[in-house]
Amino acid sequence: MSKVEGAHVGAGTVLNGDDLARATEAGAQFIVSPGLTAEVAAAAQRHDVPLLPGVANAGDIMRGLDLGLSRFKFFPAMANGGLPALKALASVFGKVKFCPTGGISEDNAAEWLAEPAVTCVGGSWLTSGQFDAGAVESRAHRAAQIGR
Repeated sequence: MSKVEGAHVGAGTVLNGDDLARATEAGAQFIVSPGLTAEVAAAAQRHDVPLLPGVANAGDIMRGLDLGLSRFKFFPAMANGGLPALKALASVFGKVKFCPTGGISEDNAAEWLAEPAVTCVGGSWLTSGQFDAGAVESRAHRAAQIGR
């Protein structure tokens, strides 16, 4: 499907089952949602597509675990207490892994990536501002070096 070797195409901000169905029909190989609902989780199971739902607290994570999930988007990361909050959640939910988004930047991504419970980060800094392909490419190259 992808024209870039090793790339996986995902879709976000998926808000409901209909969004998810349209995204998978368009070729999405994974789904990202700002929150976790039973409807979106069931749709992901029906379409056999990985789901990365947003969580903000222990109750959200517990609901996700009940649905068979163990990977979550911690969103909005900075507004929900930042790295100290994520570390507190990770200490209780040892097998859970996170992708924090919301307030992650080129300046703080390495700090987040140093946390063992964090597998990746998301940040709009890659494409922020007026679109300029050269600037996006430069930011992407720098982002690829973060945490190495």
